[in-house]
Amino acid sequence: MQPLIDPLVLASIKDMPLIAKTVAHGLLHGLHASVQRGTGVEFSQYRAYEPGDPLGNIDWKLFARSDRYFVREAERESNINIWLVLDASASMLQRSSESSSESESESNEGWHKFDYAKHLLATIAYIAHQQGDAIGLLGLSSDNLHFLPAMTGKQHWQKLLVQLSQMFTGSVFPPPQVLQHQLSHMQSNSLIFVLSDFYQKDNEIIDFMENLVGKRTEVIAMQLESDDELTFPYKGQIRFEDRESKQQILVSANLAKMDYLAARQVWQDSIKKTFNQLNIQHYIANIDQPLDKMLHRFLAARQALR
Repeated sequence: MQPLIDPLVLASIKDMPLIAKTVAHGLLHGLHASVQRGTGVEFSQYRAYEPGDPLGNIDWKLFARSDRYFVREAERESNINIWLVLDASASMLQRSSESSSESESESNEGWHKFDYAKHLLATIAYIAHQQGDAIGLLGLSSDNLHFLPAMTGKQHWQKLLVQLSQMFTGSVFPPPQVLQHQLSHMQSNSLIFVLSDFYQKDNEIIDFMENLVGKRTEVIAMQLESDDELTFPYKGQIRFEDRESKQQILVSANLAKMDYLAARQVWQDSIKKTFNQLNIQHYIANIDQPLDKMLHRFLAARQALR
């Protein structure tokens, strides 16, 4: 499957609904050959049209592309609530230095984790809306809580996109105890996407996610990372600043690289182990890779689980 929209292109486009529809339509078209359709929330299946099938079940858009008649069979849970949870703490403004410098000539803004997460959630919301699922939104930082109850309908989807596009980052992730009202809405018959880099000071993000896990919920952790975090490409003397605490440290990049990569691997293994223990599905999204490529991997993994 060819990448649809790469991060540098997305960084120069401001129309979130257009991006969501474009990515979703291209993604679903790429998946139809393997008889899958949907966000990974639930799958619909195509089969060839047979005499006696209701004409209303024919997918006419697919017919226009393939010149063949297919019937879409949907077998999924009813009354499912899709919750989109976005970490809006300051660390989500991390972006790769290379992608940032390349995009400055065409746009004043580079492509950071927060941008990527908002467009990924907009795409999931669009496909869930197409399936008739109720969709809710929760944006989390200590400075602002953005909450939209899970509902269906085109107007609600448009309202959700407006909130998503207007959301901005605060300083740190809020403590779980201030989220009891929002949690009470999310703990019944829900599929919950949590998008974060999972950088935390006092385990506050994991504590929040523990409160989401239950018999009537399914929690999906989408961990955002960048090429710079994975490869540590820096040279010479580098001053790093913690976006949340504003603390700075001056290091020799060559001397720090091996220790950093080793410590990151230990941390990554710990995050993965924690999610396994909580029965939370864990997916990684590299913001320097095409958005549709990540979603395609996610759908394939969801199919394998089923």
